[in-house]
Amino acid sequence: MQNLITRRGTLALGAAAAAAPWAGSAFGQAAGAIPRADVTAPPLPLEAGATLRIIRPARFVEPDEVIFRQNAQRFTERTGVPVRVDFVGWEDIRPQTAVVANTGTGPDIVIGWSDDPHIYADKVIEVSDIAEYLGARYGGWTFLGEKYGRKHNSRTWLGIPFGGGIGPVTYRISAVRDAGFTTIPEDHGGFLRLCQALKRNNKPVGFALGNAVGDGNAFAQWLLWSHGAKLVDDDGKVMINSRETIDALAYLKELYQTFTPGTLAWLDPSNNRAFSSQEIFLTSNGVSLYFTLKSDAATRAIAEDTDHAPMPKGRATASPHTSTVLNAMLFRHTRFPNAAKAFLTFMMEAEQYDPWLTGCIGYWGQSLNAYRQSAVWDSDPKIKVFADAMNTRFWSGYSGPISQASGAVAADYVLVQMCAAVAAGQQTPQDAAREAERRARRAYRN
Repeated sequence: MQNLITRRGTLALGAAAAAAPWAGSAFGQAAGAIPRADVTAPPLPLEAGATLRIIRPARFVEPDEVIFRQNAQRFTERTGVPVRVDFVGWEDIRPQTAVVANTGTGPDIVIGWSDDPHIYADKVIEVSDIAEYLGARYGGWTFLGEKYGRKHNSRTWLGIPFGGGIGPVTYRISAVRDAGFTTIPEDHGGFLRLCQALKRNNKPVGFALGNAVGDGNAFAQWLLWSHGAKLVDDDGKVMINSRETIDALAYLKELYQTFTPGTLAWLDPSNNRAFSSQEIFLTSNGVSLYFTLKSDAATRAIAEDTDHAPMPKGRATASPHTSTVLNAMLFRHTRFPNAAKAFLTFMMEAEQYDPWLTGCIGYWGQSLNAYRQSAVWDSDPKIKVFADAMNTRFWSGYSGPISQASGAVAADYVLVQMCAAVAAGQQTPQDAAREAERRARRAYRN
């Protein structure tokens, strides 16, 4: 197969799926329902002797890894290009990415986090050709897909966002009902009263306040945005030290009293374990927790008593979620850029992507609009809240540009540590906001 593709000189990338080397799906019929346009793929002649190594975040739901690996194997079968995929702990991806970028050695592709391609903009290969093809074929990119993929104020694509996941309220239906509530309140006062009632009933809540890439950042961002606070303004001027931030941190002091002990050290797996073991009865989490509960006979009853709701919108006009985004970047040191681009495109085509999306019950919500038509979103009413995870209008570094600076603030957990310092009683809201301002100014240089 490798010799055949090299002789023809180009790898067809799905413009005519029946003629493509990988036409068909090993994972059922779901991909057939995805609308797609008949557009011409960019020519990508595979390099002789190409091999690829990819690192990406570890899975929280088993099909994420299983189907991803199967899709990668199918790419090898169709092209003859050997592919090695290594799954890395969530908190380890960014340090490893920094080593790759600074040494110019290692994986050809890193599937990292949200802002990461923008941190290393001068060390990654532009992927505009395949991004524009995928957008044209699959109904355009979602809001956050385009936001995180493209360089600010340009048409240059630095990354290929695979998808993203939000962390809505995940709660036990019976516990909320016993606390005297039929729904999750949208206002701060009502939400605090719900959490206080749960605490009184010995059914506490818990939100990550440790350096958790997904849950820690998501909680800190929700807390700030729902109070009208921002890291920076539209032009990137730091404004974290504001009245709104002080209000948010003062609210956290009260809310933290309802948390189960230990949340200051929680990483991304921690609240999953606490909820599954019935240590907590309300948290903020992606669909992985619900998936795991449903998949295990021992916890299926908990899954039946579990539901999701948007985080309270507070002072915002809509629930201020953002997504933890898988964002693929191709580093300049690779000797096989065409093979790498072909791999990324292959993985985003419907024959591979939709079975992955469906198998994970939407854990990584789609970054291309056409996949909103996936059957997964009608498979269970409890996951509807995740369907538009990549179309939320909030992002890392809101409301400024996604840039090297926004990525540095996220990677250094500036907002999470500000919140943790107040919750732990180490700093007043005023002192914590000033310290966050100092750190953010160092990144933004203003």
